[in-house]
Amino acid sequence: MQKTWFGKALVALCGWLLCTALASAEQEDAAQRLTALLADVHTIKADFEQLSMDANGASIQELQGQMLLKKPGKFVWTTAEPMPQELVSDGTRVWLYDPDLLQVTIQDMDERMTHTPALLLSGESGKIRDNFTVSYHVSGAITEFSLLPKDNDTLFDRLRLGFRNGQLNDMHLEDAVGQKTSLYFFNVEMNLELDDDNFVFVVPAGVDVFEE
Repeated sequence: MQKTWFGKALVALCGWLLCTALASAEQEDAAQRLTALLADVHTIKADFEQLSMDANGASIQELQGQMLLKKPGKFVWTTAEPMPQELVSDGTRVWLYDPDLLQVTIQDMDERMTHTPALLLSGESGKIRDNFTVSYHVSGAITEFSLLPKDNDTLFDRLRLGFRNGQLNDMHLEDAVGQKTSLYFFNVEMNLELDDDNFVFVVPAGVDVFEE
């Protein structure tokens, strides 16, 4: 009886180890695929539509805007009316400009901010496997990657990135309270020559400045 129990336990343990090894291999494969896609991208220019919904699926906000990204760590993320804002990073500092409030907030880049969507795309793609558990799914021309942060101190709980024929197509985020944000990219241009001057924010006259 004891031998039978031990044999079953051994089989169960081997099965668990095999499943764990397969899952680890699949995650490594997914991380490598995403890293390879992003490694070939040095700059991105695109327009986007942003849709935000609450945990019940009710629409909260719809925005349009444009983004510029340049590795490593540089981006401009601009949204138009009805909520105009400009978020700029030179890789070291981040400026958030709110023209309605006539104020700019400046802060240093920190580890928490490196998990934001813009910095994920404009940062070091090789760090993906260190910061996220990655899986992927292919459907025709679309390859979709799901990323779960390994660190609890992040701005989102789940992120999905979609590529169509290797080109950035969409991004979906979900935070701890269930709010979802979807971004759909169009007019995407990759690997353009973008001067670093694009990623330095000049504070307008008459605007209040807050440094954190």
